[in-house]
Amino acid sequence: MPKSYVRIVCFIILFSGICSNVYSQKKQIANLYNYDLQVIHFGFLLGVNNFNFTVKPTPNFYDLDSLYSITSEPALGFSLGIVSNLHLGDNFDLRFLPTLSFGERTMVYRVKDNALDSIVEKRKLVESTLMEFPLMMKFKSARYVNFRTYLIGGIKPTIDLASQDKVDSKGEKILKLKRNDLHYELGVGFDFYSQYFKFSPELKFSFGLRDLTVQENTIYTVGLDRVSSRAIYISFLFE
Repeated sequence: MPKSYVRIVCFIILFSGICSNVYSQKKQIANLYNYDLQVIHFGFLLGVNNFNFTVKPTPNFYDLDSLYSITSEPALGFSLGIVSNLHLGDNFDLRFLPTLSFGERTMVYRVKDNALDSIVEKRKLVESTLMEFPLMMKFKSARYVNFRTYLIGGIKPTIDLASQDKVDSKGEKILKLKRNDLHYELGVGFDFYSQYFKFSPELKFSFGLRDLTVQENTIYTVGLDRVSSRAIYISFLFE
């Protein structure tokens, strides 16, 4: 697991442990006792994301004289969205969370510069503005006074409003990626019940299922067999 992912996981565990300890020190009174029994309820989410790519080179990649490697570097972004929750039972909810996420990642190409007779890096920033439509199942543990844990998983169609797949490059070499994608997501979260609202820190891992590459036989795509999205989300939900 990359070090950035490990730091994020450690942060969410530490944060949840602190919150749990604060709640355990308070008088044990159950807040919003019947809140989760509502058939439908709503809320909002704020969070940060860490976008990246999974890059698969072409089978003949090492036969390309000028191209030595292609890697992807992640970067932090932010997300905001709406929470819609349908109560299915004591331990299950169906959730729809339309979200707008802003993020970026950088494709790094190591290429041979014949003039300098050396290897140089070419970096291509890929910015994304994603409209996301996750449909998730939430599996909840039993509630302990004002605390419970849960697992969440489902599918997420996305639309990248910043995609350049239909842009006429007019001879300029650009990296084009497809506009639409489909992800599956898995995560864990913690529900804390206050007197007036429910607060839930949540950690999710998202994996794209589609190949996003738009082949134009340029230096940015000639060595790519497949490029798919992956991301980590830390969200704070208020319901």
